[in-house]
Amino acid sequence: MKINKNIAISESGFLFNPLTGEFFTLNPSGVEIFEMLREEHTFEHIMQTILSKYEIDGTTFERDYFEFAGLLKQFNLVEQEN
Repeated sequence: MKINKNIAISESGFLFNPLTGEFFTLNPSGVEIFEMLREEHTFEHIMQTILSKYEIDGTTFERDYFEFAGLLKQFNLVEQEN
């Protein structure tokens, strides 16, 4: 998954899509995952990073990650896959 290069994010978690004018708010772990996606880290790397920093199990992380990824796609924050 590749984040659209036009998306801006602040340190406090505000996302802005200049193409649509829409903005979103992420919590701290969402910001961290978003930044890792922007840096094109693998799912495995992201999962290990989050599991080592937060009290969350792998199953819960996977569910939340794929729900988050679905929202990024729904709001056109990621590039379309060919």
